[in-house]
Amino acid sequence: MFSYRHAFHAGNHADVLKHTTLLAVLRHMTQKEAALNVFDTHAGAGLYKLDGDFAKTSEEAAEGFLKLVASKPDTPFAPALQDYIDMVAGFNAGNTWSVYPGSPFIIQSLLSGRDKLKLFELHPTDTKTLIANVAQLEAGRQVTVLREDGFEGLKKFLPPPSRRALVLCDPSYEVKNDYMRVASMVADSMLRFATGTYAVWYPIIPRPEAHDLPKKLKTMANKAGKSWLHATLTVKSSKLTTDEQGEVVRPGLPASGMFLINPPHTLKAALKDALPQMVKLLGQDANATSTLDSGG
Repeated sequence: MFSYRHAFHAGNHADVLKHTTLLAVLRHMTQKEAALNVFDTHAGAGLYKLDGDFAKTSEEAAEGFLKLVASKPDTPFAPALQDYIDMVAGFNAGNTWSVYPGSPFIIQSLLSGRDKLKLFELHPTDTKTLIANVAQLEAGRQVTVLREDGFEGLKKFLPPPSRRALVLCDPSYEVKNDYMRVASMVADSMLRFATGTYAVWYPIIPRPEAHDLPKKLKTMANKAGKSWLHATLTVKSSKLTTDEQGEVVRPGLPASGMFLINPPHTLKAALKDALPQMVKLLGQDANATSTLDSGG
């Protein structure tokens, strides 16, 4: 269960979707005076080196964030996409792109002194790296790292004292059981704290569980009478191909989605402008597309 390391995938097209969405959500939620509690159920290492061994091995950032910033679009970047690029730039010196912030650092960069961030991570190596990275922030008690299962650990913190919370859930899904655990966690969390904002990232792959998850979350939101938003980004076909030697070539991750319950009312407009640019700039074949649906 500890085989997954996000360092191999940092800055890929899924991160572009996830972090552009996360940033747009936080921009809205941090405007209010009441304290905000943010929970990252699968925090990872927090910071990643795009010129490090892990990233260079997979080169996924080359088809994601690095491809985005190297592009010269016909029109200016959509505001949400430009905000995302500017945020990553804040972690880098000059015109270099060697550091990529994971969700913990994106979140913390927008928090004020009254806000709190809880980071859950089980991977022993990533937990140590996360603790060391967070220490550099000198954020004191604002940020807490917990080496425990985020699916279970979240329960004791809901509802939060301020009655304002954002929960980000983005497990690796390398364990098939994760799909079921995500749905169970959201259902349990909504019973404990119905007005919280829940953001779930998931991979879109040829697996029934991957296609069932957003359907389950939509049903959950509708039954509870809550608003929801579902955004997807596809960059290429998911079909297997063969190389010149006749060996099967797996396409890697072709698409991913973000499903939010109780999203900010400003989010749909932000993504409506940003998603078509992601498709145009990150698409790898004629199958590249995006969807944006909402309800409630």
